[in-house]
Amino acid sequence: MISRQLSLLALTLAAAAPTTLAQTHSPGSIENAGDTLVSAMMMFLGTEETVYILDKAEGNAAQVDGHPAWGSAYNIAGRTAQTMEVVTNTFCASGMHLPNGSYATFGGNGAVSPGGNIGDVLAPGGYSASYDTTYHDYSGSTSIRILNPCAWSDLSNTECQWFDNATLLHMQKQRWYSAAEPLGDGSIAIIGGFVEGGYINRNYPNVDPATEGGAAEPTYEFYPSKGPAQTMQFLIQTSGLNAYAHTYMMPSGKMFVQANVSTMLWDPLTNEETALPPMPDNIVRVYPGSGAAAMLPLTPANNYTPTVMFCGGSDMPDYAWGNYSWPFINTFYYPASAKCHQITPEPVDGSAPQYVEVDSMPDTRTMGQFIHLPNGKMLVVNGGKNGTAGYSKMTLETPELSQMPYGESLAAGPVGKPAIFDPTAASGSHWSNDGFDTSNIARLYHSSAILLPDASVLIAGSNPNLDVNTSAFFPTQYQAEVFYPPYFSASTRPTPQNVPTTLSYGGDAFDVLVPSSSYSGDANSAAENTSVWLIRPGWTTHGMNMGQRSMQLNNTFTVNQNGSISLHVAQLPPNPNLFQPGPGLLFVTMSGIPSNGTMVLIGSGEIGTQPTAAVSTLPPSVRLNNVSGSGSGSANSTSTASGSAASESSSASHTGAIVGGIVAAVAVVGILGAAFGVYMARRRRTAAQQNPGSMYAMSSAPGAGGAMASRNLRDSDSSAFVPLQQDNKSTWDATANASNVSLSPYHDDMRSAGPSGEFDPYYQNAPRQSTSQRPRY
Repeated sequence: MISRQLSLLALTLAAAAPTTLAQTHSPGSIENAGDTLVSAMMMFLGTEETVYILDKAEGNAAQVDGHPAWGSAYNIAGRTAQTMEVVTNTFCASGMHLPNGSYATFGGNGAVSPGGNIGDVLAPGGYSASYDTTYHDYSGSTSIRILNPCAWSDLSNTECQWFDNATLLHMQKQRWYSAAEPLGDGSIAIIGGFVEGGYINRNYPNVDPATEGGAAEPTYEFYPSKGPAQTMQFLIQTSGLNAYAHTYMMPSGKMFVQANVSTMLWDPLTNEETALPPMPDNIVRVYPGSGAAAMLPLTPANNYTPTVMFCGGSDMPDYAWGNYSWPFINTFYYPASAKCHQITPEPVDGSAPQYVEVDSMPDTRTMGQFIHLPNGKMLVVNGGKNGTAGYSKMTLETPELSQMPYGESLAAGPVGKPAIFDPTAASGSHWSNDGFDTSNIARLYHSSAILLPDASVLIAGSNPNLDVNTSAFFPTQYQAEVFYPPYFSASTRPTPQNVPTTLSYGGDAFDVLVPSSSYSGDANSAAENTSVWLIRPGWTTHGMNMGQRSMQLNNTFTVNQNGSISLHVAQLPPNPNLFQPGPGLLFVTMSGIPSNGTMVLIGSGEIGTQPTAAVSTLPPSVRLNNVSGSGSGSANSTSTASGSAASESSSASHTGAIVGGIVAAVAVVGILGAAFGVYMARRRRTAAQQNPGSMYAMSSAPGAGGAMASRNLRDSDSSAFVPLQQDNKSTWDATANASNVSLSPYHDDMRSAGPSGEFDPYYQNAPRQSTSQRPRY
């Protein structure tokens, strides 16, 4: 199966070769990117031409196989989408790449019916549903779904559809809002989650931190399986606020894990936990606090030492978070944090890890999202100034939906202006957003964003409603947007040749040729300011990109007489924990201006101990005077990427120590391939519409001049969003296609078997307090 998938990936790469088109996008601009058909709760880049999108099972107008769709594929060039069949409810699943370029999603919620109510075929006990006859969704609480990305023209093929059959492939435990993080062998740790839905994962008071009456799942397991699910004490310690825990594999083979306000290093092979300092200022950055989180770029300059950064989130006191049903305060009036903190979990000097505060964001922000850019910087998009993720028909302070100022949304004050963080800038100068457009689309709960191969950023989603509601204060959103970072000011773009499609951990270096048409000005200067970036955009949902990483590969260069530049590029450091096996995008960036990314596959393509080799010795850099590029305009008008200049005296890769052997994972289950064909052949729809199209509008073929019209930065109005008053509702309130379904609260409903006390004792008799009794914040 893996060899077949690798062949499919190779065909996809061959079909996705970029063409030559003029640059038509203004730097800092945000453009309409078409209709995604389903609201983009989750996205991932499958090929250079296709983004795959998942929604929760809900009442979308787009249909597939006679029911509302909650999956689609989005054509980047055409800015169009087509529906895809998904069988189980993907509501708040997790997801991750696999070493062969496929993607898996894990878990979800029980089957639902219109209005977000439970489906009409109840599961044993009556607390959730196994199926709904209206939406045709099955419970996704244990599901493992697999997708093999294909060329756009092949999407209708059976092998290119979602494999989604929990009777053949599933987890050991029910998991909703679980975390997923790959190990160095390509297997995936699946951590924690809810058993079924709720606002946060606890009762109040919290008298059962382990399982919360059976609705919390304090265990981890692996895909492929490494044995029975095991209890993680950290999930008991962080009870209530550990959904979508932040996880990052470290060079040692241990995993950095952050939830609630606690932090640890975890050994996934021995289940040993090592406590690290708590999150400063009592800021919660996991769902629903939902701070932006990402690992800083790994570079030769920082010796490929991981540092994790957190920005925003919420410092609400413990009481305010409430319980499964709803928060105990009006979160939409509570300001989110603007603070940012960094921690290096495994300092190379042996010092104790500590959180360090760095420059705050320009705005307070909950549900913000970091996106790695191929110039060593990080974009933050989406989110709100106030409140948290999640939705509800009430809070403890506002008991009626009619009194909720923003409908079911628990956040307000959308932040529509992106900002960029530069890790190499001086303190006080890390953030910039001058000249950036401000979107007029609220991107709150269930928004997503991802880096595209042309180095722009796709932004989509937002639905802080129980079901589709296009007349809500913050309506269900299908319109996508693309943000064009400042490097789109360049009139010339690098067009590297001989870019490989596979990379290894250590081993022989490779050469990439950059033609003289890729730059203008002095060749030596251009070569010294050229860097090679490997970026995994990740699997994005809920303000996070699971698996996202950015690594600068070490390189030297040779300037040739004809003005071309030969880059001598090292393979990845020989430690698969730094950049786990699987797909990624390779960019060549000259003076901060990136090429189009080429899809590459890192590692063996299989789950198991990855082959490693010694770091190659790069040849010294060779300069040549009086040689210039022939590109139009200047590609040297932006800041130089950090660590990109190579010299004769510094030509070897700077890698950390190789980690000791990793226990080999079991092979992917053989039955999967056969089951895939048999099952999906019965369910596939008719041939999908063909939508071939030219590639990205800022794209150049290898060797082409890539002339692109230079444009000035736009001015933007940061006051475009409405303030937090109900009388400005009209700015956000769509008037067409109002939902006529009955919307139920975000809690465990009463059912024929009676109310579920083990899930939510506050459903019928939630505590009420007078204003004088409530805590002050």
